[in-house]
Amino acid sequence: MISLRYGTNPHQTNASLELPEPSPLKVLNGAPGYINMLDALTSWQLVRELKAATGKASAASYKHVSPAGAAIGKPIDDAFKESQFLKTTDFSEVASAYVRARGGDRLCSFGDALAVSDTVDGSLAQFLKAEVSDLIIAPAYEPEALEILKGKKKGGFVILEMDYDFMPEGDESREIFGIGITQTRNSRLITKADLENVVSENTNISESTLESLLVAAISLKYTQSNSISVAYDGQIVGVGAGQQSRIHCTRLACDKADKWFLQMHPKVRGLDFKDGIKKVDKTNLIDQYLLWDSLSSKEEAAMLQNFNTRPEPISLDERAEWNRQYQDICLGSDAFIPFRDNIDRANRSNIKHVVETGGSLRTEHIVEACNDYGMSLTHTGIRSFLH
Repeated sequence: MISLRYGTNPHQTNASLELPEPSPLKVLNGAPGYINMLDALTSWQLVRELKAATGKASAASYKHVSPAGAAIGKPIDDAFKESQFLKTTDFSEVASAYVRARGGDRLCSFGDALAVSDTVDGSLAQFLKAEVSDLIIAPAYEPEALEILKGKKKGGFVILEMDYDFMPEGDESREIFGIGITQTRNSRLITKADLENVVSENTNISESTLESLLVAAISLKYTQSNSISVAYDGQIVGVGAGQQSRIHCTRLACDKADKWFLQMHPKVRGLDFKDGIKKVDKTNLIDQYLLWDSLSSKEEAAMLQNFNTRPEPISLDERAEWNRQYQDICLGSDAFIPFRDNIDRANRSNIKHVVETGGSLRTEHIVEACNDYGMSLTHTGIRSFLH
């Protein structure tokens, strides 16, 4: 048994971690808390399954038991580099997976718990050295990387090592209000074979798009329900999690995705910040700039005082034109899509591929909506609720 700092809240002082024998988990540094462990163990399952499905190094950035981002390792281009304030694009595969995962929603990734499927190397450790993060879980660490990470947060950075081959079997249980609940563990892995049932007129799905659909579907399995994800080029760029209505998830995920693409717009990349503004503050200012129309007069004034010159807003037509250049954007749903309003909203974000459970009473209307917009629609037959 390992004592944790505290439970969900600081006044919940009695918190501990019970490990099986032999233990698949090692605490190499730091003192984790209860939420740390929820994030670590949930994100670890995501990256492990994503690596199994794609064969590529995978990473996830977690906050409050849902992914802020998830990605597979791929080269990073100059537009992404500039939009994320990166100093280089020269990353190892595992480092690029995490850089892309964290960049999927850099606001939400601030102070994250991160998981990677592969050995942590110097490339990833050097990147993490300057980022605000609370915890990492990985299958192994190169000695140099481990020493770098042990220096984070004045030595308090939590470093966990997980046995890659460990896979629990059978049932899982928890207690709520003094009453125990047991269920069969959700060990159903999602693979490319689950993406073969394309029910739309458009059946043109490339291999790279299949990877994005896998990222979308697998990420949702480890996201608080209801949930919708938007994926592009093998990474999550928008998540709508924990909403009671699916359309609210869709709006949230698509709104986030729209902002993600707009981060690379010339007007954003050309913002004239005053000297001395930190990266985290630039991130917040860009978010406000992209939401300019919804700001109050005081919020607008507070935003503008951080620029040397008054920026020019991005018009609605400019936004739509910019986002139309990005092809093969994917949307995933953790359960069946009940109404076509989800598809109508997805179309406004230039979504071209949808993966969902299928089987609702209105499935024919969802298929019809996808056909109206020329989208592909894949039914997996798998519901991936998480509560």
